[in-house]
Amino acid sequence: MNRIDRAFKGLKARKEKAFITYITAGDPSLAMTAKLVGSLEKAGVDLIELGIPFSDPLADGPVIQAASKRALDRGATLHKIFEMVRALRRKCAIPIVFMTYYNPVLRHGLAKFFADCRGCGVDGVIVPDLPCDEAKDLMRCAKREKVAAIFLAAPTSTTARLRTIVKNSAGFIYYVSLTGVTGARAKLPPEVISKVKTIKRMTKKPVCVGFGVSTPGQAMGIAKVADGVIVGSAIVRVIDNSPRGRLVKKVSSFSKRLADAVHKGEGGR
Repeated sequence: MNRIDRAFKGLKARKEKAFITYITAGDPSLAMTAKLVGSLEKAGVDLIELGIPFSDPLADGPVIQAASKRALDRGATLHKIFEMVRALRRKCAIPIVFMTYYNPVLRHGLAKFFADCRGCGVDGVIVPDLPCDEAKDLMRCAKREKVAAIFLAAPTSTTARLRTIVKNSAGFIYYVSLTGVTGARAKLPPEVISKVKTIKRMTKKPVCVGFGVSTPGQAMGIAKVADGVIVGSAIVRVIDNSPRGRLVKKVSSFSKRLADAVHKGEGGR
C-alpha cells in the first residue's frame, strides 16, 4: 500500500473525499514549485499532481501549455524534477503523482524512469497519450517499482473500454469530465454524475474527476458523487497572475477554499 492508497483509505474512514491539485513543475521555478507543494499540503490538499513540462502537451489547454513553456524556458528538466521531489520527501508526506507524456518517459528509459520514481518518492504516474491497452510494458515497470499507473476514462469511453481501464488502473481512476483539453469551464457537462456512477458500479477503486473544475461550487457538486476532485488550470492561472512575493499565499488561499468545498461541503465562491 503506497501513499495514494493510504490517503484514500484515511479519507474513506473520515467520510471525506480527496482534493487533488495539479501544478506544472518548474513554473515559475523549481524552487517555487517545492514551496508550493509544502504550502498546498498545509492548505488541505490530499494529493498533488506534478506536471512534467513537455513541448507538445496534447491534452492540455492554453493555460497549462503556457506554464509548460515557461518551465522549459527556465530550465526545468526531468532530472531536476526528480531531484526536487527527492528533497521534498525529507519534509513532506503528501502523495505525489507525475502527469507526463510518453515521450519524456521513453527518452529517459522506461525501467529507469519508474526506478527513479520510486527512488525519489513519486507515488503514481499518469500518461495521457498512452492508452492502457498499449501500456503493458509501462504497467509491468510500474508494478515492479510499486508505483501506481493511473489511466484516464473519458465521456466517450464505451462500457467495454471502461472495464479495461478500471481493471488496469492503480491508485485511482481519473475520469475526464469533458471532451477536449484541460482548462477551467463555467459549467460542467450534466452527464458527469451519471458517468461517474457507472464507473463506480464497476469497481471499488477510487474514481476522481478532473478537467474543467475551477470553483468551490463545482468541486462540492462533484465531491457528492466522486471519490476525489482534481483542479489544475484554475490553480496554474493563479500562479501565473500572482506577484512572486505573494504567490504562495494566493495559491494556498485559493486551494484552501476548494479543499473546504470538497471536505466540508462549503461551496461559496
